[in-house]
Amino acid sequence: MSEPLRVVVLGSTGSIGTQTLDVVRWRGWRVVGLAAGQNRARLAEQVRTFRPEVVYAAAGTPELPPGVRTAASAAEVAAWDADIVVAAIPGLAGLEPVRAAVRAGRRVALANKESMVAAGPLLQAEARRYGARFVPVDSEHSALFQALAGERPEDVAELILTASGGPFRKGPEDLSGVTPEAALRHPRWSMGPKVTIDSATLMNKGLEVLEAHALFGVGLDRIKVVVHPQSYVHSLVRFVDGQLKAVLGPTDMRLAIQYALTYPERAPTPLAAEPLPPRLDFEPPDLERFPALELAYRAGAQGGLAPTVLNAANEVAVAAFLSGRLGFTGIARVVETVLGKTPPDPLTWENLYAADAWARAEAEEQL
Repeated sequence: MSEPLRVVVLGSTGSIGTQTLDVVRWRGWRVVGLAAGQNRARLAEQVRTFRPEVVYAAAGTPELPPGVRTAASAAEVAAWDADIVVAAIPGLAGLEPVRAAVRAGRRVALANKESMVAAGPLLQAEARRYGARFVPVDSEHSALFQALAGERPEDVAELILTASGGPFRKGPEDLSGVTPEAALRHPRWSMGPKVTIDSATLMNKGLEVLEAHALFGVGLDRIKVVVHPQSYVHSLVRFVDGQLKAVLGPTDMRLAIQYALTYPERAPTPLAAEPLPPRLDFEPPDLERFPALELAYRAGAQGGLAPTVLNAANEVAVAAFLSGRLGFTGIARVVETVLGKTPPDPLTWENLYAADAWARAEAEEQL
């Protein structure tokens, strides 16, 4: 790339945000905007290092150097003059900043799957209207994006998302007593607490199924999930002739992040090449032990506001589990109960926010 990219990072102090800034250092690009949540100390360090033009912090903006502007919201940072916006604010809190970036016509490197789950059709319509484009950051969707490049939609038979299986793939059989500490010990990936718990329940893979449906326009019946404990195959595409294309690589999110930022080009990295693993295993997910995955398919098939309700109820249930208010198996039970009461209203921006608020309140009632 001839000119350094102007990059905005939303969620800059989280796992994806900090790894994005690693990639920015590799490439020598310009960070023009940062938005963060509660980690003011880390944000202050990032501001000193990258000297952005604008900063927002939900917990209160730290002392800024001269010339750095304080934004009133993460959405204001998202709409800043930039070549690409990395959307890594977790949960539905990231939706409005994503929407602001889309309305500004930006290229959005999307790491906030919940936005696409809850508002996929609405965001895609606005992207077409404002000339914005989504490039996925999640390793699974990045792999699908790469495997689909240059292929005709009518030649795609199915998308196959891989799942590590999480920390409880091999046990215990009874998951009702597992602790947050155990659930946060992911065997392959280093992620934030919410997505790590979602990985342990397989809800994360369910959200990824819904995101893939919204991103790539492939029917839910043609999006499959396989458990692949080595996490070396990030996703696969099966074509109508029976052949498969897959993206394989180390479990380092910076590879997918860099691809989203440099697309359609590729760039070298300072990471050492890793040897191929001695074996690659694949197995079907256990939907009896991990019912959250089936709930996501159910929400997608119902459509309308159901994915929004699924996501909201899950966010409340995961927070309750992490705080000790709910058992591990209670997460799926709460989500299933709230999902079964989903309002029949059509998906609109107004209805989406109303359904999100209703589902959170209903989930709290279930607790």
